[in-house]
Amino acid sequence: MREERWLKWGAGLLLVLVLVFHLFPIFWMVNTSLMTQLEAATGSLFPKTPQWGNYLDIWRVLPFFHYLKNSFLVCSLTTAFALAVATFAGYALARFRFPGAELFGGSVLVTQVIPGILFLIPIYINIMYIYVQNWVRSALGLEVRLVGSYGGLVFTYTAFFVPLSIWILRGFFASIPKELEEAAMVDGATPFQAFHRVILPLALPGLAATAVYIFLTAWDELLFAQVLTNEATATIPVGIRNFVGNYQNRYDLVMAAATVATLPVLVLFFFVQRQLIQGLTAGAVKG
Repeated sequence: MREERWLKWGAGLLLVLVLVFHLFPIFWMVNTSLMTQLEAATGSLFPKTPQWGNYLDIWRVLPFFHYLKNSFLVCSLTTAFALAVATFAGYALARFRFPGAELFGGSVLVTQVIPGILFLIPIYINIMYIYVQNWVRSALGLEVRLVGSYGGLVFTYTAFFVPLSIWILRGFFASIPKELEEAAMVDGATPFQAFHRVILPLALPGLAATAVYIFLTAWDELLFAQVLTNEATATIPVGIRNFVGNYQNRYDLVMAAATVATLPVLVLFFFVQRQLIQGLTAGAVKG
């Protein structure tokens, strides 16, 4: 009895420590956002007088609304394209058996252990983009510019987020009984109609979980956004970085901007948290 009590107290203490560990950076971010420039630079623990004006200054010092709009546009397009590709690919891996299916599924997962920074130099010197631009020019007769444009960043993000999204949705589609599709086709539905009308509605939690993963990861990405965008297409992480540079070190405004940038994704998470948890747990039932 005493051992169970100590075990319960130990588990509770561990949970509190983990919670404090994860919440402290958020507390520090909000706390620093209310400091003066001097207090933030000298590492003060608490602001003497909360500087609520910092949240107005971030809109005056830099075109923060412009960065916010760019991030919403890039992340929304990336989520739409990556989710569409991952949905069909994940469904194919879960339902069909074809030569190389297992190898393809394993290779998709292996790509996640390769650091993304290894792809930075090839992308930076435009190897991938030159191929794409030449193909579009020869096939469609159109001139496209991928570096310094929304399309280039969306193209890059989609390529990076599709592999893990395929793996998540593959597990989720595999957990849905195949008999449901067979019953729909017995009633006269085509395979695509069975997929569209039966499987996709049941897969909504998994689709929501994958969409949130793609959106949040794209929202926070800095390295490729810094290299592949210009002032017109810069996203929020790039814009926040501009508060610290050669001519200014406004760590107070950095934290205020980071707090504002956190709010949209925080609201998004609260709206879809139930679907997110259902999707992640259901997708782990059967691989």
